[in-house]
Amino acid sequence: MKKRMLSVVLMAALCVSMTACGSSSEAPAETEAAGGDAAGGETEAAGGEQAAEGEQSGDPIRVCVVYTGNLGDKSYNDSCNMGAEKAVEDFGIELKSLEGTTAEEWEANLVAACEEGYDLIIGASSNIADYITEHGPNYPDIKFAVIDTTVDLPNVESISFAQNEGSFLAGAAAALFTQKTDIKNVNEEKIIGWVGGMDIPVLHDFYTGYEQGAKYIDPDIQILQAFAGSWTDPLKGKELTLAQYEQGADIVMNVASGTGVGILEAAKEADKYAIGVDLNQDGDQPGHVLTSMVKRVDNACYLVIESVVNGTFEGGSTKYLTLAEGGVSLTDFSVMKEALGDQFPQDIVDTCNELAEKIKSGEIVVENYEGFGPQA
Repeated sequence: MKKRMLSVVLMAALCVSMTACGSSSEAPAETEAAGGDAAGGETEAAGGEQAAEGEQSGDPIRVCVVYTGNLGDKSYNDSCNMGAEKAVEDFGIELKSLEGTTAEEWEANLVAACEEGYDLIIGASSNIADYITEHGPNYPDIKFAVIDTTVDLPNVESISFAQNEGSFLAGAAAALFTQKTDIKNVNEEKIIGWVGGMDIPVLHDFYTGYEQGAKYIDPDIQILQAFAGSWTDPLKGKELTLAQYEQGADIVMNVASGTGVGILEAAKEADKYAIGVDLNQDGDQPGHVLTSMVKRVDNACYLVIESVVNGTFEGGSTKYLTLAEGGVSLTDFSVMKEALGDQFPQDIVDTCNELAEKIKSGEIVVENYEGFGPQA
């Protein structure tokens, strides 16, 4: 009966995927990786030296990454893909990338990957966690990984980040920047902004750190918060950001993946400022991005693939990558330094470096949103 029900679920899932592929705006688009050809909502790639586990069977290790959103976001998903592509080059794995913009597509892609019998399936974000929890037990011989959250199953390795620590520094930088009224279009009001993609717990962990860092600098600062409800709606991101500038914010933090493209565009259009996220976005709108809170999703993806290659994969385990371990950090402000020249406020960099050391030493303990942190 379970097998029959699973077949029904799979058929429904594949129908959803086929329907999605008929829409140019909603289809799980394919992205080329290491020379792979684009076709049908997925990417396959193989190269480099034969992996250790692959040598035993004569075939490369097969890895599928399931994304919530599309590649080309210049943020979270692209960071994850960078790690996967590096694994292609280093270990000779076979790689497939499945992209989708709706919950139905995410589940359909996961189930399809399970049925295709990949050695490792990576859920690239916390939005995939519930589907791994539901379907993972039906495929005990498949190794799963989930990034940005925790799934407690014996065949799942979880990797999370101390995004609250990186966001603390971003909040401190924003609070300091909004005091610099000698810089063009920085007003006298102490207001900063924050725009997220989907309203999910991991983004609240981002905001918890951002708020704490800002109020560490100025307890009376006002922080505007908004969610776009999507990872792939740059127009909504732009609209929300422009609204925060109109309410007095000088600088807005982007935590929205593909939606964040619009946040950075709004900074340029309004001649205001933003903070990037996940990848180094400082050069996306030069002179308008103060710094970026880098989250090493690329390392997380690469390390879990490496563990399968080396036979050290630990199902049922959770890794938590902190500021001290290089899991998160701020960029070096160099693009903004070049844009502002002598007007650049070096004290922001110096203060953020001091705060980073205090976080690493434990002198400053950054709060977590409920359910996050090293013990979560």
